[in-house]
Amino acid sequence: MTLKTRLIERALEEGFVMARVCRPDSVPQVPDRLAAFVEAGYHGQMGWMAERMHWRGNPAALWGDAKSVLMLAESYAPGHDPRDVLGQPDRGAISVYAQNKDYHDLVKKRLKRLARWWIEEAGGELKVFVDTAPVPEKALGAAAGLGWQGKHTNLVSRDWGNWAFLGSIFTTIELEPDPPEVDHCGSCKSCLTACPTDAFPAPYQLDARRCISYLTIEHKGPIDHELRALMGNHIYGCDDCLAACPWNKFAVQASDIRYAAKDDLKAPALTELSQLDDAAFRAKFSGSPIKRIGRDRFIRNVLYAIGNSGQQELKASAASLLYDADETVADAARWAMTQLDKT
Repeated sequence: MTLKTRLIERALEEGFVMARVCRPDSVPQVPDRLAAFVEAGYHGQMGWMAERMHWRGNPAALWGDAKSVLMLAESYAPGHDPRDVLGQPDRGAISVYAQNKDYHDLVKKRLKRLARWWIEEAGGELKVFVDTAPVPEKALGAAAGLGWQGKHTNLVSRDWGNWAFLGSIFTTIELEPDPPEVDHCGSCKSCLTACPTDAFPAPYQLDARRCISYLTIEHKGPIDHELRALMGNHIYGCDDCLAACPWNKFAVQASDIRYAAKDDLKAPALTELSQLDDAAFRAKFSGSPIKRIGRDRFIRNVLYAIGNSGQQELKASAASLLYDADETVADAARWAMTQLDKT
């Protein structure tokens, strides 16, 4: 067997659902698309996207000696419908990927094990990346044939749907590239119409400033009143566009049990979450990607969900935070009280 064949077999043994190869210069369309995204202001407060455009727009510039990129997909498909919680206004909706351990750690360890095996087998130099460097993973994944970028801009596959983390290994070894996947979205608009905040100005375009994932995770400070009212009970991330994709009928069950949702994070009670102080927040979300946004931003999100709940019994939870030390939290508490007064 060739090195590439053995490498892909090893990747599947490690738990990845698919592995394909492209070249670092196989995404020439990315610089112009990224520039247009930033020029339109769609990146919002994510200044790092503008600051690192040279690298993010040109993978070859990230490491000039790289000859090939092995792109890998790891499934985190949920064992339940993440939209079920949306019908429970007294509960918070947390994105599937954040309902257990931080995927950065899990995927990177898997990538490093694969890289060590690779070096022992064939030598060469390697660099491993998983969502922590200016690498256009989705574009490279499409170029390598893992799937295509759907109308919601995420990678979609006929083999595993769209519930997958992406990782990459850049190498100085020349590997035969795979053909890119073609677009199979057709006339479907399920992902676009599923978005509560109308964050897609057009198919294949995302205005992050209206995306609930961006708003609950990346956006600092108070959120625009119009958008707060559209966020429903989403308190960390949003899976609405992903869950709506018909290709998920081919979703592959996650192989790592550490991606399985913790019972207390599938549909956590808003009243309990609202009372977390900094120490309790850190303890509850230790080892979780949620921890990185901090207690104040998380409680802000919880209060917006309380305000949208229409549940009078949650009023006391909002009232207890009217004089929170963080002004954004206090503002969210006031807004929640005002919203509940209207119901």
